[in-house]
Parts: sequence; C-alpha cells; structure tokens
Amino acid sequence: MQRRTFLRTVAAGAGAGALTTLAGCATPIGRARQRVVVIGGGYGGATAAKYLRLWTKGTAQELEVVLVEREATFISCPLSNLVLGGYETLENLTTSYDTLQRKHGVRVVRDEATAIDVAKKEVRLAHGDTLKYDRLIVSPGIDFLYNQTPGLESAEAQARVLHAWKAGAQTVALRRQLEALDNGGAYVLHIPKAPFRCPPGPYERVSQVASYFKAHKPRSKVIVLDANPDIVSKKGLFLKAWNELYPGLVEYRASNELVRVDAASLSIETSFDTVRAGVLNVVPPQQAGRIAQQAQLLNVGGRWAGVDFRSFESTVAPGVHVLGDATASAPGMPKSGFMANNHGKVAADAVIALLQGREVNPEPILANTCYSFVSETEVVHVASVHKWSAEQKTVVAVPGAGGLSPAANGLEGQYAKSWARNIWADALL
Repeated sequence: MQRRTFLRTVAAGAGAGALTTLAGCATPIGRARQRVVVIGGGYGGATAAKYLRLWTKGTAQELEVVLVEREATFISCPLSNLVLGGYETLENLTTSYDTLQRKHGVRVVRDEATAIDVAKKEVRLAHGDTLKYDRLIVSPGIDFLYNQTPGLESAEAQARVLHAWKAGAQTVALRRQLEALDNGGAYVLHIPKAPFRCPPGPYERVSQVASYFKAHKPRSKVIVLDANPDIVSKKGLFLKAWNELYPGLVEYRASNELVRVDAASLSIETSFDTVRAGVLNVVPPQQAGRIAQQAQLLNVGGRWAGVDFRSFESTVAPGVHVLGDATASAPGMPKSGFMANNHGKVAADAVIALLQGREVNPEPILANTCYSFVSETEVVHVASVHKWSAEQKTVVAVPGAGGLSPAANGLEGQYAKSWARNIWADALL
C-alpha cells in the first residue's frame, strides 16, 4: 500500500504558510497548496488524512489537509466487545487526534459536517463555517435505520435498549446492564440482516458475554436472534467455540426477523415468537452516515454509496471520494476497520494523482483480516486479499489468498492485540 517510488524521491519544494482561517477558497491566488477536506476520523478518514500529508509533505505538491471530526477522540470498535466480557477498558481503545495534527500537519476541526455542495466544492459545518475543497473524502461510518426497528423510534426506547455498535458510551452502558443482570437472567441479542458493520462482530459479542456469564453468572443464558438464515461469518469456528467453551450457555436461532420491540418490558417480537430479556441488545439495520445521505451519495439500494474502487470516487458525485462502511461493498469485501484503513490509503494515493493530473493506479490491491475473541485470550480470524478486475469492473477476492483459522488459539490473541496497536499507530500516530 506504499506510495509509488517517485513520490518518495521528489525534492522538497516551497511550502505555503499556515492558514489563518479554515473558511474561504481552497486554492486562492498566491497560495500553492491544494486543499483536501476529509469528513470523519475513523479507520478510513484518519488514515486517508495522514497519508495525504505523509506522501506530499515537503514536496512541491504538498497538500493542505483538513479533517472534520465531531468526536474529541478516536475509539476503536475492533476489540470493544472485550469491554463487554470484562477483559478490556474503553480507555485502552482510545487514541487522541493530537499526534495527527502536531506530527503530520493535519488540521483537525472538531465539528460536524452538515451539508456538502458538490457544485461549489464546499462543506458546511454545524458551527457555521464553510470549507472550500479541491477534493473531498467522506468517511462517515454508519447510521441506524430505526424506522425499520418498530418500537425503538423514540430516544427513550433507544436509551433502554442499546445497540453498542459504535464504541463509546453505549459500550460501557451495556457492560453495566450485564453486570446488573440477575444470575439466571437472559441476555438477548438481535442481529439485523446483512450487510452491516463488522460481519463477525455480533458472534464475537455472543462469545464475550458467554465468557462473562460462565465465570460470574453460570445460570444465565445468551439467546441469539439472527435475522439472517445462518451465521454470516466464521460459522464453524464460532459454533465450535460455543459448543466447547460454553456448553448450554448459547442458544442460536436463525431467520428471526424483528417485528417489534417493547422497550418497557424488554421483550422482542420476531417472525417466530416473543422473547423476554433481562438485557435486550438490538443492533438495528444500517446505512451510510448522515452526511452521505444529505449529499445524495447513496445510490446503491438507498443505503450505501457506490464508488469506483480504483480511486473510491463516488459514482454520482465527481470530486467526492467515499470510504469505509459507507460504501457499497465489492463482492466478498467486509465492512471492517482493516478494510477501511486500506480504503484510506488507496483513496489518498488516487487523490494525489488526480490533483497532479496523473493516472490513478489501475490495479489497486486491498487486504483484510478480522480477528474475533471467543474467550479472554483465544481468537479466530478470517483473511482475504482483493484486487481490481478490469473484466468485472470491481475488486474481487483473489482465489487462494487469505483463509480461516484452523481453530481458536491463544497465539492469535496476541496477534490480534498487536494488530490493533499497529493499525491505531498507522492511522493516527
């Protein structure tokens, strides 16, 4: 995923002075730098922002990069299920944006993008500023379709029945609900139909809650109501782990589509029956984040943004690139943090090429590994490699590349935590 050789050997050119304001034209007369605005500081956006600077800093084509992020810090969704098991803290999954700004020169603006004007090349912010751009990268993550989860439309219901599918306050709140559950109570998880963020994530969560129950609430039970006809990722590995590590603790029910949630009684009606919970955890269906909706980028099923995977440029909005979970995935491409990190690098490379009037890399390659903790220390993984197919005009999985763990093991647990530290550093440090 490295920049092409010539970019690393370009002689340092004259750089422009620091901006006195974020508003105004992106490339005013007398200032050489072109401006790239990045919306969203997750795995995709933070990576793109860093590499746009890293690959042009000190060159004649040095870019000004502005990262718009509403949260004060980055919190990793990968590994956050360990908080539910009691094996990790949210603080350890949190990274500041300060180094991205101080070391790499990314201008971080804590605000929320509320509108994109593609014709004017402008981004409007909640606090009133307007940012001009030469190229725009949108990495907004996901929003939830509460209109498809009857009974959870109100803020009060959502506060009682958590999703915890964005790492943060809800992760900690769900852990507290589990701690408060009586020994013998039921934790009920409803999984929406795919596609959703992190395909193995719900089943890892089942494992973590079962691990906690085994140690502290052995009379309790995990009931999984899956709207999908089967486990959508690592099926054999998860089933083996549940049967061997948590016999009798996990009850899996497939094809249980949600009909209605009753937040007051913590019960959920599915296509089969109604289940009462001590802790009810409903992950709603998802779509690309709100700003992508506002900009009318969701041209695939009304939920996801179609992109050209050679550049991640939107197929409906020229000059706008979309990354991460918000994209309409290519065949076999999961919505994962690792994949978003790859998106960020491919997009950064393409944006630099396009701004310099050069050809975009015609054959990008992307890789993915998803680690899942089935206990405190044991992990299973799935890996894949994807490359551009000129014939199919998309990226496709490379036959024979990647694969699955043979079984859960502790060594991969060490790999998983090392992977997390390395990818956080790669994106943010």
